[in-house]
Amino acid sequence: MSEEAGEIRVDKKPKSIVMRIVTWLLAFGCFYLVYGRVEVAAARLDLSPQEYLIQFFAGADWVMWLSLMIPYSIFFFLVDSHATWRTIRWFNTADIKLVQILPIRASAYILSLVNEQVGKGAMSLYLLRSHKVPGWEALSSMIFLGIVEIYQLLIISCVGVILYMDLVNAASTQLPLNRILPAVFMVALLYIPVHLMYFSGRIFSGSTLRDKPLLRAFRQARPLNYLLLLLFKLPNLLMAVVVYTLALELFNVPVGFGQMLAFLPVIFLAAALPLPFHAGALLLWTVLFPDYPEVGAFSLVMHTFFVSFNAVIGLIFLPKANKELFG
Repeated sequence: MSEEAGEIRVDKKPKSIVMRIVTWLLAFGCFYLVYGRVEVAAARLDLSPQEYLIQFFAGADWVMWLSLMIPYSIFFFLVDSHATWRTIRWFNTADIKLVQILPIRASAYILSLVNEQVGKGAMSLYLLRSHKVPGWEALSSMIFLGIVEIYQLLIISCVGVILYMDLVNAASTQLPLNRILPAVFMVALLYIPVHLMYFSGRIFSGSTLRDKPLLRAFRQARPLNYLLLLLFKLPNLLMAVVVYTLALELFNVPVGFGQMLAFLPVIFLAAALPLPFHAGALLLWTVLFPDYPEVGAFSLVMHTFFVSFNAVIGLIFLPKANKELFG
C-alpha cells in the first residue's frame, strides 16, 4: 500500500510542475499582450510605455481613492463574514456566533495572500477544533459559498448585459462578447434545475457522488438557502460596481455604471482563473476597454490594495484568531 502511495506521489509531482509552468506561461502571455496594447497607446502620444503609465498614475486623485477603498474593504469584510457565518450555521453548527467568525475570517485573508484554498483550510480547522465539525463537512460549506459566489457574478452580469446590451455590442470588437456571454448565461441557467434535482435525489438515484462528505452542504441545501446566500452577498458585488466606477473616474477613465454592472462580474470570474497575479482579469480589462489599455495596470493596483488591506484587517484580529485556533 505504501509503495502505491509513493508511486502516486511520484506521478503527481511532474504533473504539478507542468501545471505551474503552463499557468506562468499563460500569465506571461497575458502580460505581454497588455504591454503591447499599452505600447501602442503610448506611441500615439510619442511616449514610452513607462512614461505613459507614470502619466496615468500621476493624474489620479490618490487621497480620494484611499477614502473610497478603505471603507469599501471594511464593508466587504463585514458582509463576507456575515455570509460565511450564515452558511456555517445552516450546515455545520447552529450555535456559532458572528463574533466568533470575524477573527477567523479576517485572519484567513492573510493566508489568502499565498493561496485562497489555505484560507478556507483555516476556517475548516477552526470549526474542527472549536465545534468538532469534521474537516470535509466544513470544507463542503466553503465550496457551497464558492459556487454561490460564481452564480452571483453570472446573475448580476446577466442583468447588466440585458439592461445595457448596446454597451456590450460596442465592446465586442475584439471578442464576440455579445455571443459569448449570453451562451454562458444560458448554460449556467440550464444547469440550475439539474443541480437541485440531483442533490435532492430526484434524478440519478443510483449515483453515490452526492453522498460524499465533501458535498454534504449541497445535500442539505434547499433553494431558499441558495437565494438567501445570494442576497447576503449581493451588497458586496453592488458596492464593488459602485466603487470601481468611481475609482476609474478618479483615474480619469470615463466609464458608466452600466458598463461596470455588465463587465465587472465577468472580470471577477476571470480573476478566479488559477493564473498568477490575476493575469486573466488584467487582460480582460484591456479587451473590454480597448481605448484605455492602462486599466490593466489600474486593476493590479486595485487588487493589490484590496488584498493587502484585507490582510491588515487580518493582522488586527490575528491574536484572537491564534487563541481560537491553538489555545
